Amino acid sequence: MATKQQLIEAKKLLEQHAPKGEFLAYINKDEAQVLKNLGGSGRIIEATQIPSFDVEQTQVLPAPVLNAALTAFTQKLPPLMGQQINTASYAPQVAGQTQLQTGASQAAGGLGSLVGPDAYQQFMSPYQQEVMDTTLSEFDRQQAINQTGLRDSAIQAGAFGGARQGIMQQQFMNQGANDRAMLQAQLLNQGFQQAQQAAGTDLAARQGLGQYQQALGQADQGFAQAKLDATTLANREKEFEEFTRLGLVGQQLAQIQPGAFPTTTIGYQQSAAPASPMASFLGGAAGAGGVLGKLGIFG
Repeated sequence: MATKQQLIEAKKLLEQHAPKGEFLAYINKDEAQVLKNLGGSGRIIEATQIPSFDVEQTQVLPAPVLNAALTAFTQKLPPLMGQQINTASYAPQVAGQTQLQTGASQAAGGLGSLVGPDAYQQFMSPYQQEVMDTTLSEFDRQQAINQTGLRDSAIQAGAFGGARQGIMQQQFMNQGANDRAMLQAQLLNQGFQQAQQAAGTDLAARQGLGQYQQALGQADQGFAQAKLDATTLANREKEFEEFTRLGLVGQQLAQIQPGAFPTTTIGYQQSAAPASPMASFLGGAAGAGGVLGKLGIFG
């Protein structure tokens, strides 16, 4: 293993073959790429086979041209620092409910009449009582005929007015009253079932219509919201147009002569959504060679 002194001597030896002004250092691949991005060549020194990242053939703009560009750029910055942004022009807006949605909501308020123990009543047939009256009248007529037949049979048998005939007559009357009550109950139950079914059908139909109206209303509301969002974004971009434009100019100035001047890192956290145009502006200003630092704004 080499001693410390041997390593120092080896370092000195290698640096003797380094390009003028350069010295030996450890860097990783990412750091090497950064140096290349700043104009470093990364050429291999033949004697040591160690890469050098000296800047070769840098395209330097004439000083007056570069200075004029920087001066024009910096003169635009101070007024923007105190410029008030009209945030009300791009305040978030929410689209209101459409007529279809409000109509569906109002209609839903009347669905209470279609549920509960009395919901069937409005669906009872107006002819229900007529049907019952006609049916029961026919029943009474048939009962009267049968009662007459029963009396005639008793007369023919010579039992009319006797106890046996009286018992048979009473049984006939009782059975007839029972049959009449059962018939009336069946008619009433049939009308109730039909009305109940009609109420359920109407409720389902209204619910389906309400859902369809809500779906259409939500689609219309979504379209209206998209237009509001587009308008809000356009207004926002308009308010930040000067900042965005200067940010792009700053980026161009930074690319004219990579590494020709120091950069300033600005502690700025970009908003999550949507991305603020101010971020582009500040990033461009930083890349323009620490212009803001020269102004003394950030120390």
